[in-house]
Amino acid sequence: MLHSCDTYEPNLHLVYEKWDSMIEEVKLAIYKHEGKELNESSSFYQVVHDILINRWTKSYTPLHCLAHSLNPRYYCKQWLDMSPNHVAPHRDNEICIERNKCIRSYFVDANERLEATAGFVSSAEGEFGQFDSLQDRWNLKPKEWWVIYGSSAPKLQSIAWKLLSQPTSSSSAERNLCIYGFIHSLKMNRLNPKRAEDLVFVHINLRLLSRKSKIYNEGVTKMWDIDGDEFDLFDGAGILEVTTLSLDEPELEVAFIGEENTDIQP
Repeated sequence: MLHSCDTYEPNLHLVYEKWDSMIEEVKLAIYKHEGKELNESSSFYQVVHDILINRWTKSYTPLHCLAHSLNPRYYCKQWLDMSPNHVAPHRDNEICIERNKCIRSYFVDANERLEATAGFVSSAEGEFGQFDSLQDRWNLKPKEWWVIYGSSAPKLQSIAWKLLSQPTSSSSAERNLCIYGFIHSLKMNRLNPKRAEDLVFVHINLRLLSRKSKIYNEGVTKMWDIDGDEFDLFDGAGILEVTTLSLDEPELEVAFIGEENTDIQP
């Protein structure tokens, strides 16, 4: 499951269904190994099932449910017939509740929210209900389908373009870990976890905010005081020796890791 999701491919809209399929496949494997029918009880599977559900409950967000709802393939007869457990998103109570939560958060304006909700209501009417549209739900990739047939629901089309193009790579989390390593280093190892977490949070958000600044857009050197032990003072601000590097940080990461390793004694 982790391997299939940790890619640069746009698969955010596949995560919810992948989890459901994975849990079902685990059940089939356990019951086959124990020689039991699916309607029988298995204490071992119950333990595994509880672990998986707890993990999924901590991971999934309303955004997963909205992305799942926007995938036209999950409304197709071909997909529904693949498994008796497959249910169209508009018939799944959990997906509908979480999807509506996400729409309420995304559209603050009540009129825009009503327009987006109306797009789901009219999904079986108008252009969405035409033969070609129904046929291509299975034949086209989800984003392609929305490009061709989504003009009748512009609000949903706009969200669909974003979510159906969204990868689920762990690169951002790994980058956070690298920044955490800069902050909680061998020279600064007395920071408690909460303090270090707050510093990472502040740094990441400052970096995101800086991309809207005039200085960043003009390509002026960025000043990032990441490693507090390697800077010179200039008007009270810390300037790294490697400030000319981009914020994508592959070279920056190597530079600091290399410096830190030189302090380790055999």
